[in-house]
Amino acid sequence: MENTFAKFGFPGKPGTDEFWAAARAPASVPAGDHGGWVTLFLWRGSPASIGFESWSEPVPLRRWGHTDCWYAEVVMPARLRVTYQFRTDDAAYADPFNPVGAGGDRSIAATPDAPAQPHWPAISTADVLPLPRTRLRWTSERLGGRRSVRVHAAGGGGPMVLLLDGDDWLYLHPAMTAFDSAVAHGEMPAVTLIFLPTQARDAEFGCRPELWEAIRDELLPLVAESGVPADRDRLVVAGQSLGGLSAMHAALEFPDLVSSVACQSASFWWTPGAVDLADPMGGPVGGAIAARLRERPDLSGLRVAFDVGEHETRMLPHCELVETLAEQAGATVRVSRSASGHDRAGWRHALLRGVAWALA
Repeated sequence: MENTFAKFGFPGKPGTDEFWAAARAPASVPAGDHGGWVTLFLWRGSPASIGFESWSEPVPLRRWGHTDCWYAEVVMPARLRVTYQFRTDDAAYADPFNPVGAGGDRSIAATPDAPAQPHWPAISTADVLPLPRTRLRWTSERLGGRRSVRVHAAGGGGPMVLLLDGDDWLYLHPAMTAFDSAVAHGEMPAVTLIFLPTQARDAEFGCRPELWEAIRDELLPLVAESGVPADRDRLVVAGQSLGGLSAMHAALEFPDLVSSVACQSASFWWTPGAVDLADPMGGPVGGAIAARLRERPDLSGLRVAFDVGEHETRMLPHCELVETLAEQAGATVRVSRSASGHDRAGWRHALLRGVAWALA
């Protein structure tokens, strides 16, 4: 039984001071003839399970004898980056043995063959991410409520990049730092980032006009008045999941507003009412967006960077159909796949890559 830990390079008997002093996890070894990896996760203390973001059902941890060492050997496919946390009866925690975090209670694991993510720094759960200095107070008449919208001129500012689910890119993943780095390394032009927080994703990101009318008529004038340098004739919309659906909807219905789209794992299964079904993805392939694209709108002036996680098997048919129909409608299309499931940890490099290509 000692080989359970020895094969991952851990010295000493599990549960001893020597063992815990050397503990660094997760750790992976090849899974053998079938490919992929066996990855060891460690937890110290009480019973817990591992909650993975979309990729897997929760995995219970096993206790090593009568020690305080709990562990799981998880078989992972090749090329996977995934967000996870440890869950006990009453709380959720980041992995104390993993230095790569996403917010205060999540960690990120990557198999050894997962592609690098340049420009995204490894941050711990204790790090406080830098925030843009410019903060706009947006009280929307169309949408109701108040929002705090951050704006950042990367490289001095340029075309506007609207980041849907903006709070995730402020507080979980350091998008401001990543965009600054990409601009500084010459991998994209200077841009003006607009971090848009969401109040009710299911309602706001459905294929309805209210959000985009409010952005056009209320938010963008606020940005113009803020004094932050921005090219208001070019707007790239970046969104993930339902945000990607909303971004594509905006490109179709507000062509004078949106010049380019970068969407990751967009919810192209969506039709009205689908989010309330037991199997939301079981409806028409491509959903409402595919139906709209079959009307053959003229998308000759639009650039769309599509990306979806290569492990999202049920998402792929929906995304592939929309990719094809968008190109047939005249859009300039870029298609890529990320080493992830439905997970922001996998989307973040695609975000930079997609925005850079959209502005090329």
